[in-house]
Parts: sequence; structure tokens; C-alpha cells
Amino acid sequence: MIVRKNMGRGKTLLMLLMVLGFLFATYNFVSLIIEHKAGGLLEPFDKKVMESTSSNLKYHVALTATDAAYSQWQCRIMYYWYKKVKDMPGSDMGKFTRILHSGKADQLMDEIPTFVVDPLPEGLDRGYIVLNRPWAFVQWLEKADIEEEYILMAEPDHIFVNPLPNLAHGSQPAGFPFFYIKPVENEKLIRKFYPEDKGPVTDVDPIGNSPVIIQKSLMEEIAPTWVNISLRMKDDQETDKAFGWVLEMYAYAVASALHGVKHILRKDFMLQPPWDLHVGKKFIIHYTYGCDYNLKGQLTYGKIGEWRFDKRSYLLGPPPKNLSLPPPGVPESVVRLVKMVNEATANIPEWDSLNRKS
Repeated sequence: MIVRKNMGRGKTLLMLLMVLGFLFATYNFVSLIIEHKAGGLLEPFDKKVMESTSSNLKYHVALTATDAAYSQWQCRIMYYWYKKVKDMPGSDMGKFTRILHSGKADQLMDEIPTFVVDPLPEGLDRGYIVLNRPWAFVQWLEKADIEEEYILMAEPDHIFVNPLPNLAHGSQPAGFPFFYIKPVENEKLIRKFYPEDKGPVTDVDPIGNSPVIIQKSLMEEIAPTWVNISLRMKDDQETDKAFGWVLEMYAYAVASALHGVKHILRKDFMLQPPWDLHVGKKFIIHYTYGCDYNLKGQLTYGKIGEWRFDKRSYLLGPPPKNLSLPPPGVPESVVRLVKMVNEATANIPEWDSLNRKS
């Protein structure tokens, strides 16, 4: 009788395991379908259901900057919009830090939460100031008290146009795929830093370090490698010439791959006027490109337009308040950008004077 009872329990347990196995397989199959239909992207709402409810999804917004007037006015606009969207529904934003790699305090210390770090030793960046970015992150991660589990690596010319959720999925970070970062097409150069025994060159994501949302612990592992790869690429004349101003972006992509890290590629992470025409549900406006139009609203890229907005027009001081709006016919993304700049400059104290170099 005891034997029969145990056999009955064994059958029940076996049936339970079979049901659980079926449910698990079905879940994986459905997940693959969802992922395929989404182009390999996991939506933040799916992620939050799958994450443990005790997981801390807040991320720390961190951007590296210099004390140049050109960097200062962009940081002020970025911080203004961070404060506007931080607590909106859908946002997972935590605290904010401007990582100032000029080695000394500047006049924005009281306005923007700032952590001062040292630049690279003199001459090491060879005039390519962006090389200070990975070194700045190494120092900040080592010395700062960062409460959040995740970090958003951002840049001064980013404007938060919609509340940004944590797009990372557990230990898998999220990044924006740049059309001009092409590891496969540059395999010969990539292989100098990512040998064949490490894996296929497709393991190197078409990204830079920004925007990226990543676990703090993972970034602590990658950052020193990022510094070393950046310096090695800069020292290699062929690589330096080929990669130019995006060298440090390639260095982050390679460093991540060396640590076995693949990013969730989110095209909705960011838009870049004038090429991206609509804001929609995207999260960050990156105004790295000049926006030049004639009075008919036609793009004249490469030629100064009758109407223009280009951040490089304001290298020595901030843009004036109340910039003129684009002419009719200009894409909504450009109009939105100018309106957001105007709102920030109208509300930031001492806009016309504080961040000019003395």
C-alpha cells in the first residue's frame, strides 16, 4: 500500500513537471515571436513585467563635459529638460551628475550636480578631447557614491523629449545603433583590437557609449578596457585616420565586445534632426547636426541656409534667447528642437551672461 501511494505521488509529480515544461516552452516560443516581430527589441513594458518587482530600475544620468562655454550652455539646457521629465509617468530617471573632466570647479557647480575629475595627462589626448570621456567615467565610478543600479551615459547635446524608461534588460544594456558605426565594414581595423579568437566581428555592436543604459557593476568592468582601447586606437595611425571623430565610439563598442556584452539596439532611443523628421515616441533629441533650410523649408545641408540652427555657431557663448522658428515646411523634429531650446533659455537664470568664458 505504501509502494502504491508513493507510485501515485510519482505519477502526479511527473505530470506536474510535464505541464511546467510545456508552459516554459510555450513562454519561450511566444517570447521569440514577440522579439522577432519587434525587430529584436524588447519593449520596456515587457521588461518590467519580466523583471523582479524588487529590482531597482532607476538609472543615474551621467554626462561628461568640459568647462568650455560651448559645453556649458548645452549642459544647462540638458539639465533643464532632465528636471522637466524626471518625475513624469514612464520615467525611470534617478539622480544626475555632470562629470567635469577639466580638473577644476567651474561656474555651474551650484546649478548642476557636478563631480570633478582629472583630464588625461597633458598631451595624451593629442588634441582629441573626447578621449577624456572614458577616463572620466573610470574615475567617477571609482570615487563617487552612486545609489542607482543603472547608469545612462549621456552627452551635453541631448534633450529629453519624452520621459525615458530604463531600456536595459537585466544585465543586458541598451544602446542606440548609429548608421556610421560599421564594425563589419571595418573588420581589418577592428581585428587589431578584437582578435579572431574572441569571436566574430558581428559581436561588436554598431554603437558608441552614448546613449547607453547599463548596469553600474558592468560599466565598472568595461570602463578601464574602454580607456585602453581608446588610447591604442589613437596611437594606431591607420585606425586614427579611418575612425576620426568617432574613434572613442568604436573603442567603447570593442571594449564591450571584449567583455562579452551585447546591447539591445533601440532605434527609438534617440532622433537626430534634420535627418529624423518626426519626434513621435522617441526619447532623446541629439542635435549634433546643423539644420540649414531655405525660406521654402527645403534642406540645404552642407550649405549655410537662409534659416539655420547649428550648435557650432555658438562656440564662444550661448545662443540668444527666442531663436526664430524655422520657416513653414521644415520637419517637426527641427521645430520641436528650437522650441525646446527657446523654452530652456527663457527659464534658465542669467542665461546671457553666466556661461560665457571670463
